[in-house]
Amino acid sequence: MYQPKKKKKTDYAALNSPFMRIPKMRVEAARALLDLKFKEIYELKGRAPEAIFEDLKKIRIKTDPDILNYFKIAVDFAEKEDE
Repeated sequence: MYQPKKKKKTDYAALNSPFMRIPKMRVEAARALLDLKFKEIYELKGRAPEAIFEDLKKIRIKTDPDILNYFKIAVDFAEKEDE
C-alpha cells in the first residue's frame, strides 16, 4: 500500500534568525544556537566554538559532530563583522 512521504516540519524560527545571514550556515546549526539561548550574532564574539558545542551536547543527547564546524564559521563571522 502506498503511503505518502511525511513532510518535514519547517523550522521558521531558525530560518528567520539572524544566524541565517552567516554564509553557508545550516538551519540545524541555527536551531542549535537558538536552543542555547543565543539570539544575535554578536553574542558569539569571543566564545570558543568547542565550548558552545559542549553546551549543546549537555542539552541534546544526539548531537551531529558536523555542527561544530558551523559554530566555528559563526564565531569567525561574528568576530569579523565589526571590521
